[in-house]
Amino acid sequence: MKKIIIKAPALSRSGYGEQTRFALRALRQREDILDFYLINIPWGATGNIIEQTEERVWLESLMAKHNGHVAAGGTYDASLQVSIPNEWEPMAPVNIGFTAGIETTKVAPEWIVKGNQMNRIFVVSNHSKNVYQTTTCSVSEDKTGKVIDNYNLQRPINVTNYAIRKADPVPMEDVNLDYDVNFLCVCQWGPRKNFSQTVRRFLEEFQHEEVGLIVKTNITSDSVMDRRGTEMRLKGLLHEFPERKCKVYMIHGSISEGNLAWLYTHKKVLALINIAHGEGFGLPLFEAACHGLPLVTIAWGGQADFIYAPNKKGKMRPHVAKVDYTLQPVQPEAVWNGVIQPDSMWAYPDGDSYCRALREVYKNPARFKSQAKKLQKHILANFTEEEMYDDVLTAFWPEDVWGPIEEASEYVDLEGWLVNLDTEVHD
Repeated sequence: MKKIIIKAPALSRSGYGEQTRFALRALRQREDILDFYLINIPWGATGNIIEQTEERVWLESLMAKHNGHVAAGGTYDASLQVSIPNEWEPMAPVNIGFTAGIETTKVAPEWIVKGNQMNRIFVVSNHSKNVYQTTTCSVSEDKTGKVIDNYNLQRPINVTNYAIRKADPVPMEDVNLDYDVNFLCVCQWGPRKNFSQTVRRFLEEFQHEEVGLIVKTNITSDSVMDRRGTEMRLKGLLHEFPERKCKVYMIHGSISEGNLAWLYTHKKVLALINIAHGEGFGLPLFEAACHGLPLVTIAWGGQADFIYAPNKKGKMRPHVAKVDYTLQPVQPEAVWNGVIQPDSMWAYPDGDSYCRALREVYKNPARFKSQAKKLQKHILANFTEEEMYDDVLTAFWPEDVWGPIEEASEYVDLEGWLVNLDTEVHD
């Protein structure tokens, strides 16, 4: 049995937290050959999951197990590190980095250097893989100081998309929609997400009509202070439209997957909006598509992995209300040294095209609902847990080091619990 140390924001309520838990659910299928330990790390100012689920109890047990293992002088056979690549480090004979954060056209030089210290890399989309593989830079050797031009990634890189994400709807009693027609936006309020333009152009398009916009957002965290700051900022934006008839509803703080599913399937919600400058994957878009909700977005970035589905002729076409865009340099205020390069580009959605897409969905909801159902069918058939989890495990296990993967014992699904019949059954 191989001892695996996971260094990741496993308890974080963030994209990287979801990514960590997805990877662990996949690898947990083979607890007969993998023995897990966990170093939980924070992710920015995001809060932690608070539900006391079986999974959270398991994660906490892995943290305690790691502390005891290290205290006893134990070592590990492999590491899995889920974070931005400049935080990766060799921790075991086999090291694997798993990242989502490639929303531009170029990665930072540190990511290439750190990536080449890993044995293998996972990313969540083909966009991320292509950018990582095609970026070159100049670096200096530590010992000689010699400059190496056109330095690039020299390690294998695998794409592991998310598996289907659906939940049973759980109503939010404090969300009462005045109008029968509403749009939904789920994203953090920041430069990359293009949130201000998302709201402002919506207000310009529908200011004199009975149309609503629901925004699930925050600035940095789910705290009360953040809520107040987010509300004040949103009111400032709405103040620019004093005579508006359209409405904007703000949802802040922690809500469950069931609450999100209720929003995605609400009969008064026409579509999910995302006109971010770039996505590593676009998890809210994916979740909404899994529930059959139409999407208003661009056909660039991580979401390109799942917004395309075959048309009647079998050709892959984006099944969304498509927004035009151009690739331009990132804004100076969005530059993040070591993460978002000043010489990289990302998408700038066209405001007029965005408004046209909103108007098309508003005028012909049945057409886009039909399109969304076709996309949903494609996703449910091609992004199954079995297929995605197998991709993770196959990419994770280095056959050149550990040999072929042993065949799994027989597994059955017992009331949602994956049980190994050769070991024990949990109540």
